[in-house]
Amino acid sequence: MNRIEDGKVVSIEKSQLRDDVNGAVVTKPKSMEPQSPAGKVIEIIPKCNVNNVKIIKKDGTKEDYDIRKVIAAVKKSAARMIVDFTDKELEDITNYVNRSVLETNQSEIEIFKMHCIVENALEALNPKVAKSYRNYRNYKIDFVNMLDKVYQESQKIMYIGDKENSNADSALVSTKRSLIFNQLNKELYKKFFLTVPELQAIRDGYIYIHDMSARRDTMNCCLFDVASVLHGGFEMGNLWYNEPKSLEVAFDVIGDIVMAAASQQYGGFTVPEVDKILAPYAQKTYEKKYQKYIELGIPEEKAAEVATKDVEKDFHDGFQGWEYKFNTVASSRGDYPFITVTMGLGTGKFEKMASLMMLNVRKEGQGKKENKKPVLFPKIVFLYDEELHGKGGALEELFNAGVECSKKAMYPDWLSLTGDGYVASMYKKYKRVVSPMGCRAFLSPWYEKGGMKPADENDKPIFVGRFNIGAISLHLPMIYAKSQKEGKNFYEVLDYYMEMIRQIHIRTYEYLGEMRASINPLAFCEGGFYGGHLGIHDKIKPLLKSATASFGITALNELQELYNKKSLVEDGAFALEVMEYINKKVNEFKEKDGYLYAIYGTPAENLCGLQIKQFRKKYGKIDKVSDRGYVSNSFHCHVSEDIGPIEKQDLEGRFWDLLNGGKIQYVKYPIDYNTKAIETLVKRAMDKGFYEGVNLSLAYCDDCGHQELSMDVCPKCGSTNLTKIERMNGYLSYSRVKGDTRLNEAKMEEIKDRVSM
Repeated sequence: MNRIEDGKVVSIEKSQLRDDVNGAVVTKPKSMEPQSPAGKVIEIIPKCNVNNVKIIKKDGTKEDYDIRKVIAAVKKSAARMIVDFTDKELEDITNYVNRSVLETNQSEIEIFKMHCIVENALEALNPKVAKSYRNYRNYKIDFVNMLDKVYQESQKIMYIGDKENSNADSALVSTKRSLIFNQLNKELYKKFFLTVPELQAIRDGYIYIHDMSARRDTMNCCLFDVASVLHGGFEMGNLWYNEPKSLEVAFDVIGDIVMAAASQQYGGFTVPEVDKILAPYAQKTYEKKYQKYIELGIPEEKAAEVATKDVEKDFHDGFQGWEYKFNTVASSRGDYPFITVTMGLGTGKFEKMASLMMLNVRKEGQGKKENKKPVLFPKIVFLYDEELHGKGGALEELFNAGVECSKKAMYPDWLSLTGDGYVASMYKKYKRVVSPMGCRAFLSPWYEKGGMKPADENDKPIFVGRFNIGAISLHLPMIYAKSQKEGKNFYEVLDYYMEMIRQIHIRTYEYLGEMRASINPLAFCEGGFYGGHLGIHDKIKPLLKSATASFGITALNELQELYNKKSLVEDGAFALEVMEYINKKVNEFKEKDGYLYAIYGTPAENLCGLQIKQFRKKYGKIDKVSDRGYVSNSFHCHVSEDIGPIEKQDLEGRFWDLLNGGKIQYVKYPIDYNTKAIETLVKRAMDKGFYEGVNLSLAYCDDCGHQELSMDVCPKCGSTNLTKIERMNGYLSYSRVKGDTRLNEAKMEEIKDRVSM
């Protein structure tokens, strides 16, 4: 063995090295010994003491060299690779690093050189740990860049605001904080969850992962089982809630449940068949009031009448309380939770009363006596059964009340249970309702015994209590343009991106499955979700088997235009062919993976403008494809098409059964509060099996209270201080409030172009 002394190679007999720190002699593994160019072991005798060495940090500050920090970092890197170094190995690393520091003959060493020394030490012992250490180093560099990006976005949010989500008021401090955190969480998701090809696909715009800021934490929209949580009492926030004994208390408690549970997820939060949930508590209030009046000596008939009026008042006050709470109290996420309620099937006295009062409260609006306007939440969905709500049906009165409400408030939206298609078939065969989650998402069936498929003819599907784990959308015009530019088959390129989405979904199921039930106790421990009676420390994996994951679709109209320069109104055959292909492929994925994948007509809000920017960057401006500031949502005809409501229903009906994971059909009503026209078109949509939205443009003067359809200046007082409500996609939003809008520029441009929507 040789050593270098005073610039010369000197021979030594033993493979022993002197430790200049503690005076001990240690035997160094040959793999860790410095090598001479000839491959012989050499030793450098340092000229300084390690105790005098300073480390220059990244920020330019200096600190004393401390081998204990090195060992702590080494242990962390080893732990990430599930490696546990022995004391002897740690001692060898210590000696090697100390010696290497001294061999630099420098009193000050930059931190990046220290990292190289440590990597060399680890490479000799365990290359996997060396790689872990190296990656962690890179992560820290990446974190600097990541935090810089988050800082830049936070400055925009603090001083300009954010209009990516119209349900969030970015003027509020709490919302700003949430948005800034979301930026960080989004960057963490991209860094630690996605592969480089996936990141590239997102950056280019071929796919879009919705809600990246929340996907590391929780699940997407749901049908929350409020009745199950209430039954027998439940625990919330470490306090026990007894089951309500009156309607008034039930409203308060349900409001608390909804706000608490909706804060622990993202996307739409639906309370299905709310009329049936409230009816038992109305019955309790009625019995209590009736008995009280009887004891006061009031005749039975009069006691029943007064007790009924008391219940009606509680319904009115309860629904009004929900409208105040759900539209003014932001959740811990910083937004107003997207809350939906479905109603209209209950035929009992108090079920019917609940539905009628809900519609009346919405129609009346909220605000000053002379200046009331409808609220946005909860979204109301009318469950339409022809036998109940049709001519001569037991609930015909309720249907009429719904139409009157729709023409004043645009809600309720209407879901057919007795027309054609998937949702109606589930109701007609099993009497099970597939309520929409949020604005348009629908669950695939999950059977009580058989899971994805019925075990026998008596097996029934479960929908209430289930949820979605997220949507990822395909940008079809981008994918088509890529195939043409690169001379590839379109379906081969489409397959590539569908497979990419599939793999992300698979990893998401696996990742979320490791979460503990404590992330959302009301859902996973108190029965809000199907099977949700876990202990707080249990993993939620068993509950994910019935969750759906969505393949989203945008810009079918632009795809058709790119293919043959014809719109969906003029043609649509290629768009249909593509959707049939996607359905076939997704069904194959379901069979192979055992997961409930669904196809979703994406309600692009901020995305409608982003996709145009991405397309132009890659493929430029193309007439009727990327020349406007927005793309069309899902399978809808372009908003500028000059077509009537009936024609629009028929044209979009071609795609209806090809997007069962998420869809809505809506038309713009050019008539001014024409009840008969709205009634006729709603019934036609119900016959076709649609989920139908009534689309108006509501405008209210905040100064004098005047209201009419689509005004920009009040004709009565000349004020421009207006509140305007428009249909965003499948839901309503403010296109104008106190002189500003919560909508992004692309969506405002689309609203300006609307003729048929």
